[in-house]
Amino acid sequence: MIDTGELQHLLEQAKGNLGLPDVLPGLYDPIRYSLDAGGKRIRPLLCLASCEACGVDPEEAVSQAWGIEMFHNFTLLHDDVMDRAETRRNRPTVHVKWNEATAILSGDTMLTLATQLIARCPDDHLRQLLDLFNSTAIKIYEGQQMDMDFEARADVSVDEYLEMIRLKTAVLLSAACEAGAIMGHASDQTRNALSRWAENIGMAFQLRDDYLDSFGTVETFGKVPGGDILNDKKTWLLITAINEAPDAIMPLLGGERSQAKIEAVKAVYSSLNLPARIHELMDRYTTLAAEALVEANISPTDRDWFTGISASLAQRQS
Repeated sequence: MIDTGELQHLLEQAKGNLGLPDVLPGLYDPIRYSLDAGGKRIRPLLCLASCEACGVDPEEAVSQAWGIEMFHNFTLLHDDVMDRAETRRNRPTVHVKWNEATAILSGDTMLTLATQLIARCPDDHLRQLLDLFNSTAIKIYEGQQMDMDFEARADVSVDEYLEMIRLKTAVLLSAACEAGAIMGHASDQTRNALSRWAENIGMAFQLRDDYLDSFGTVETFGKVPGGDILNDKKTWLLITAINEAPDAIMPLLGGERSQAKIEAVKAVYSSLNLPARIHELMDRYTTLAAEALVEANISPTDRDWFTGISASLAQRQS
């Protein structure tokens, strides 16, 4: 039976064995700083759980789990540079604490370290894991480019947006499960089922994030909501409003960054019934995830664990 606490303990133990050199603190200290920031570590947790659900000791997949987590943190580090973000997880970002050149070089090093960790596996898994890792990385870069392109476009479709969040967010959750299943010697059916479960949960998770950023509170979202509205960020909510009520929403974009703008945009969203509609879309992805999980050849108790993760991700309050 999967025990979340035991898996988290395994991850923290393994973190101490990553072997980051004591030399060149200008290169390696930002990496330690990034990894020490914490977070739920949901991606490596899913990797270990998938391996265990397939009947193999999760310790067999701990290098792949940390490879996924190292890669995830690499993307955050570089994203923060591109977005000029000043804080992450309530701490200064690497490029603020050090500088942009350090953030870029340490991020590059994290990418290489991630590849090395993924490749710590038996020879019969090596090609499959590296193909999965590299194809997932390319998809994430494509998603980031789409997100950047959207900033200058007023004609983004809902389908384009859903594809962007699939690439930028959902595919790494999917890869985490698939990597664990590979290390667990899973059948193609089980590996694909866990992968599809994670991708659909990732979609619901990102849509939930969009909703909370506009309609959450500091208590439910964990930070002051309204940032997406102030930045005119292309979310499902804004794109749908532009497509369905351009005369109402377009005059509100740009201009003064104020609470009045947040309330005016939210009023347009509410007039289109978007809060209820985005929840319907989240529920659709959660249902698809549940259907995929049924096809995974895992025990009922392990299936319950993944179902619980579905609830905590897709229905999170913070």
